[in-house]
Amino acid sequence: NLLRVVAGKHVLRRPAHLVVDVWREARREHQAQVFLRPVVAALALGAEGINMGTRFLATKEAPVHDNMKKKIVDSDERQTALIFRTLKHTGRVFRNSIAEKVLEVEARPGETQFEDLVALVSGEKSKKVITNGNLEDGIWWTGMVMGLIHDIPTVQELIERIVSEAEEIITAKLAKVIAR
Repeated sequence: NLLRVVAGKHVLRRPAHLVVDVWREARREHQAQVFLRPVVAALALGAEGINMGTRFLATKEAPVHDNMKKKIVDSDERQTALIFRTLKHTGRVFRNSIAEKVLEVEARPGETQFEDLVALVSGEKSKKVITNGNLEDGIWWTGMVMGLIHDIPTVQELIERIVSEAEEIITAKLAKVIAR
């Protein structure tokens, strides 16, 4: 499922080579447009939308503390952690001290129960992160796309940029396919 490949906190095992190829090219070219190529491909195959949660967190209108937005812009894809693997419900979060503690609990011998983690990952703690801006108060979900986010635009600016860059890709790449 190509769309889930570009869905921030979702973790897939099989199409990982697609993500790696996109990231290599994106880091080499330093362009977010490279990350839109699989999105355009998914749309060409009939998808009706895209999931860009982390990208929209770093917009002026996002209802999260400015510290979170700035941290997304200042971070790269290596500053994430995969948690809840032992529960078979893997998710990607920002790698902070709380995420590290979750990883420590999950690394202990024996079976991990959600009850072992709930004090660390409660929604109340995450809500505090979002509202007070202390990014160490709890876990917060984010995608590897952080490495391609370099600004905090308005939602309108972001959507216009996405559409413009997607049109540019379509014009440059797909036009070659139908050219006679």
